[in-house]
Formats: sequence, C-alpha cells, structure tokens
Amino acid sequence: MKVTVTPDVFKLARAFTISRGSRTEAKVLTVRIEKDGAVGWGECVPYARYDETLDSVTAEITGLPDSFTREELQDLLPAGAARNAVDCALWDLEAKLAGKRVWELAGLPKPGPEITAYTLSLDTPEVMQEQAAENAHRPLLKIKLGTADDMPRLEAVRAGAPDSDIIIDANEGWSAEVYAELAPHLVRLGVSLVEQPLPAGEDDALIGMERPVPVCADESCHDRASLPKLKGKYDVVNIKLDKTGGLTEALKLREAALAEGYRVMVGCMMGSSLAMAPAVLLAQGAMVTDLDGPLLLSEDRETTMEYDAAGVHPPKAELWG
Repeated sequence: MKVTVTPDVFKLARAFTISRGSRTEAKVLTVRIEKDGAVGWGECVPYARYDETLDSVTAEITGLPDSFTREELQDLLPAGAARNAVDCALWDLEAKLAGKRVWELAGLPKPGPEITAYTLSLDTPEVMQEQAAENAHRPLLKIKLGTADDMPRLEAVRAGAPDSDIIIDANEGWSAEVYAELAPHLVRLGVSLVEQPLPAGEDDALIGMERPVPVCADESCHDRASLPKLKGKYDVVNIKLDKTGGLTEALKLREAALAEGYRVMVGCMMGSSLAMAPAVLLAQGAMVTDLDGPLLLSEDRETTMEYDAAGVHPPKAELWG
C-alpha cells in the first residue's frame, strides 16, 4: 500500500470572513492511496483553531506504517484532519477494489440530494444585505456573525432575503449575555438554528439557559468522546469529517448523537468537491446540511459535485466512493 500526500490550493470566489479572520483561498491536503492497481482519494483541511497546519498534518500522514487497515487507522491517528483524509481515501479504495459504492459497503440506503446551506461571509450590513439579495433564491442561508454589532447585519440579511430560512454561525464570538440579549430577536427574524454561540471552553453558561432557537455544538463537538460534555447545553451537533477524523467515526457519532436525542447538522471546512463527497452520505436526513464549500470556490477538482435546486447530489464514482 502506497500513501502519498500533496498540498493543493483553490482560490475563493470572494474573500471569506468569519469572526476569527479572513481568507482568499482554501489550502487543503490531498491523500492518494494505491493498492492492487486501484487508487483511493481523500481530502482534509488542516485548521489552525485545532492547532493543525499543513506541515503538521502532512507529518502525521507520512508517519503512518507501510500497511494498515481502515479499522487499524482509528487507533493509529487521533480524530482530526490527518485521519480524515486517510480514512476517506481508504473508503474510496475499498469501494474500487470491491466494485461497489461506499454507501453499499457501509450498509447505508442509496443516497439522494440534500438541500444545503449557502454561507454569507461576515461583512458590513450593507454588503451582507447585497450578498443576501444575490442569493435570495436559495432556500437556506447561513450567516457568519460573532461580533458585538451583529443585529444590524442580521436585520440586513433578512431584508435582503425575506423568504429564505436562516441559520447563524457565531464561531464562538458571543458571550452568554450577548446570546441572551439576541435570542428574542433571533426568533422575531425567523432564525432556525444558532451554531456555537459561546467559546467551547465557556459553554457551561448554556446549562439552564432558555434556548428559544435550537443551539448547535460545533467547536464543542468533535467525536463520540465529546457527547457527555454536551448534555444540557446543546440541541444539535455539527458533524464535520475533519473533526471526527473521517467517515468511519462520523457515522458512529451520528448514530450515538441521534440515540441521545440530539439532532444532526453536517458541515464542512472550506474545501473542494473531494472533501464534500463523503459528507453527503453522512448528511442524508440531517436537520441541516451545510456542504457549500465548492460553491464558494472559483476553481475546483476536475470532477465536481453537482448542485442544483434539489441541493447537493451524491458524488459521481469518478470523484469519490
């Protein structure tokens, strides 16, 4: 088995800003695993929030032994970007060697399209209203907030897209006081979900707090080991492959979260179609699907995910799985 990892850069269609900063390109790592004449592919996005860099994640991957199974991989690497790319490449490889699709190997129903959120970058209220108006035809918009002056932005987006459903991602940018103050206005403006309003290390403040809009754990939820700490704080968990360390753990996290009464959101980092492909299998039936990465790029893989009025479609075999 031969494993190779290479960096790739995809330019964004426009600068993308969240409460922690801005970017103009997506920097990813592409993993290629070759065995018995077949090649499996995977992608990950190292994330500074989790102390990951392109170099550190590359070192994790290149430090793997010469041969291992997908099951063994779960103990060889921790949850995170490195394991994600390798895990997904192994799923792709297994499917190609078996002459089946990944959903068949995983015992999942045949997947279909899922309506996905489209993310509006953090900006001035005027620019965000323009973004909203340009995308008012989309059924679900996600707004990046997380500052001390978010209400004008939210009002502007609602004015620009009066008929779209809205979810908010504060990226840990609010305090408990700010969230409590904003909550009634979120209801008034028809917000259906708030993602990670408080810093992950300070979310105990959510215990006992009235949550008129469902609150979703993102930075507070990585894999199944995260679930015990979420009780009483969150209503929804955001499952991302780069956090769980791949599709293998993500499927187990989804099952465990649903069993404990959480609803599920399936999200992504800023990646290409290759990163979205396995996540679509995970997103089947989710409360919220947020797999818009390729829609925010100005360039993508040779084979791309299909997006239309029905949502994001399962990947073609030429791309993954």
